[in-house]
Amino acid sequence: MQDRFACHHFEIAPMTEHTKTDGLPGIDMPTQVDAELRSAPRNERMSTSKIECNACPVLCQISDGRTGACDRYANHGGALVRVDPVVLLRRELASEAPALVPFADKADKAGDEAASEQEPDWNGDLLLADEVFVTGVGSSTTYPDYKPAPFIVASKAQGVDMVTVVTEGIFSYCSFKVKIDTDRFLGPEQANVRYKGEVVGHVTTAEYGSQMLSLGGVHHLTGGSKKEGRMTAELMQQLGNKQAVECTIDGGASLVVQAGRAPIVNGVQEQRMRVGCGSAAVGIFARQLRDLCDEVVVVDDHITGVLTEHQAGRCLDMAPSGIQMRGRKSTPGRYFQVANPGTGWGGTDIADPLSIIEGWEEGVARPGLRLLMTSTTGEHAQWFVLDEQLRPVEQDMPAEVRRVVERIGENCEPSLCTVLFLGGAGGSLRAGVTENPVLLTRAIKQALVNVTCGGAPAYVWPGGGITVMADVMRMPDMSFGTVPTPAIVAPIEFTMRQSDYAALGGHMEHVFSLEQALARGAWHNDGAPQARRWVAIDPANPWPIGHRPMLG
Repeated sequence: MQDRFACHHFEIAPMTEHTKTDGLPGIDMPTQVDAELRSAPRNERMSTSKIECNACPVLCQISDGRTGACDRYANHGGALVRVDPVVLLRRELASEAPALVPFADKADKAGDEAASEQEPDWNGDLLLADEVFVTGVGSSTTYPDYKPAPFIVASKAQGVDMVTVVTEGIFSYCSFKVKIDTDRFLGPEQANVRYKGEVVGHVTTAEYGSQMLSLGGVHHLTGGSKKEGRMTAELMQQLGNKQAVECTIDGGASLVVQAGRAPIVNGVQEQRMRVGCGSAAVGIFARQLRDLCDEVVVVDDHITGVLTEHQAGRCLDMAPSGIQMRGRKSTPGRYFQVANPGTGWGGTDIADPLSIIEGWEEGVARPGLRLLMTSTTGEHAQWFVLDEQLRPVEQDMPAEVRRVVERIGENCEPSLCTVLFLGGAGGSLRAGVTENPVLLTRAIKQALVNVTCGGAPAYVWPGGGITVMADVMRMPDMSFGTVPTPAIVAPIEFTMRQSDYAALGGHMEHVFSLEQALARGAWHNDGAPQARRWVAIDPANPWPIGHRPMLG
């Protein structure tokens, strides 16, 4: 931790005694609250050379030059400082706006001057309210709950007065839903997922072309052993920050998962997800294969398709082939359970496709019959011709057939891991917005409030409470942290009309214009600005201010 803190040349301003980690030095709080925060630390035996941090329930006692257990706050010369930069979004990164503005530290003045020649400091004249958005990344927290959010920022959107309440939430009730695009068998439903030997989640229901995992959650964070909680928090932080995580599934595969990357299953990187199940693939490509093949079998763990029996083959007047399939027949041309799940053909455990054929009906099948067997992705494909004894003999695949198989592969999207953050916004978050939290919940459900996570759109689940879900790939890098309670730290912002904010009992006395927030917030100390990380908004994301909420 010492090394990590020492490498930062952009510590933020020391927070005053009365504000601690609320991120608003220079802003007077009510006298009663001020008196409470000026009271002596809970541990009266704490060394005078240490500072007690109240950013989470752990209440770390931090020595000078060291960080707390979360690596987010530090003791810098007897003052509590925030280590990480605050992330600001711009519609576009203008050439004048740097990706990172370093601290102007006298000890590193020469190096900073060299950096500033390439990345000049931000010019306040460039600031327009509809071009800059303060995210919760690096903003600090509302804990211990009664404090207003660190930043309550006023701005305008198309002439309308708006307010954005910005904070970092401490989430115990949160998880990651991981969508893994592959036909490979990862593990049975409800099987435990392990990280460094500890159970951190489970396999959930498969969806079309994808396997699904649920990782994290309050029971793994707090309901098990200390090690289970630590490992769960570590895994969740890495997943949220788009880093690779290696897991194992009980009774299943080992895999490496990373948001925005292809999964690695049992040491093999996946290439593509299926275009459809075996039945769908038969139907999609039936017309292209009709004159090239006498029978087509698309092998699939869930629904294996047989062309001549399938409705598509019948509509195209294809003659029956006499093929006799293993498995349980569902409807014509559709078979369940032709093999066990696995990492072979079509997500089954087979390496020899002929093993799912029981035989051929005499008098219907004929010598010379042309048979194509392929997987749902086209990665596995073989061409057979029946001999005089009606035995399939593998031969070189004709070029015309090969082109259709390649088209099957062309229509398969690249295999990808998608990581969705799912969190319940509870007490401390809502208290940082209003003294009457239920009014915030109601306002969100009435589509009066737009909820974002690091500026990325968040889907709000229907029903009670504020349950939000966001794609981590649409959030700024390094958006997630941890506290050793254990819990996840994640950004969240609530944007609404200023009149609606007043109506729901918001902390109006702590609302500042964007210009005032940048000037008076936790960015200055004796004229030295904290690091600000400017990030261009993801082109796929709508601008957070004035955007219609994503409601269930």
